[in-house]
Amino acid sequence: MNGTGPFTLVSREVDVKTVMKQNPSYWGKGTAAMQVTELTYLPIKAPATRVAALLSGEVDLLQDVPAQDVERLKKDSKLRVTDGPENRSIFLGLNLGAKELKYADVKGKNPLADPRVREAINLAIDRDALKRAVMRGQSIPSGIIAPAFVNGYEKAFAAYGKPDVARAKKLLADAGYPNGFGITLHAPNDRYVNDEAIATAVAGFLGRIGIKATVNARPIAIHSSAINSADTDFYLFGWGVPTYDSAYIFDYLIYSRGKDGRGPTNATGYSNPTVDTQIASLASEADKAKRNKTIHDIWTTVQKDRPYIALHDQVLSYAQQPKLNVKPNPENTVFFKNVTIQKK
Repeated sequence: MNGTGPFTLVSREVDVKTVMKQNPSYWGKGTAAMQVTELTYLPIKAPATRVAALLSGEVDLLQDVPAQDVERLKKDSKLRVTDGPENRSIFLGLNLGAKELKYADVKGKNPLADPRVREAINLAIDRDALKRAVMRGQSIPSGIIAPAFVNGYEKAFAAYGKPDVARAKKLLADAGYPNGFGITLHAPNDRYVNDEAIATAVAGFLGRIGIKATVNARPIAIHSSAINSADTDFYLFGWGVPTYDSAYIFDYLIYSRGKDGRGPTNATGYSNPTVDTQIASLASEADKAKRNKTIHDIWTTVQKDRPYIALHDQVLSYAQQPKLNVKPNPENTVFFKNVTIQKK
């Protein structure tokens, strides 16, 4: 069944091909370019095959450009590559609420509950190296789990320091773990850009300070289920903010899990009654300045308590034939009604 949008469905083969054509009865004609008359969507799972399809001219636009191919395609004079920040932050979650960790070799206590250990982990991570070696330049390193366009983001929160292995080792020793400890780092292997590779790199960084992190990578369906049931102690995750407001992050990731119907994705065990009260107030606060002050105060507390360790925001890259100039938006959605085609 076709609706009132700019395109109507011609045919669909699940996971093979979807064909759409311009809707002659579209109500918005005159408000959009409407230069695309027919649209064929080809889901190609293999990264190398997607790139090959673009290079051969089989496809005009490639949305999901593999990070390792972006620079090469940018140098190709027969193509145009555009990029921009994605509405997705990648970070580590730490179970600081449990009395004892299920997936660690420390018994009778929880090393992640000690702020010195959390700070040591943060100091061990080299975000710039992640960007350079794992993300091939396609990331925006950050110290906050919110993209720059989200209300409540501040550069001071996003600032991150250089790795400091010596200080990290001292913090671990002061916390009672001079020889480190072992822990499982759960990660998805099919959801975020180079997700398993990021986890492997993080494990390498932690190894330098004595923390032996074993990466357990699994499909996102299994990974998300484990997070939603809080069956993980240390995990790689990603989050987008469709409302472009920090309250969305707070409601799902910061608020005490299961309390008042909030915190469903908070697998960290983080629970702060004062912060919960502040978060709840955001839904009814009409004074913008007062509301933003509360958001600032929440972030100040959360950044200090560190239930999450931010790594970076993802970057979107589109590669296309030169007749197109489609720029990514943060939601990774192309509005083809607005796409213009340059004539030779």
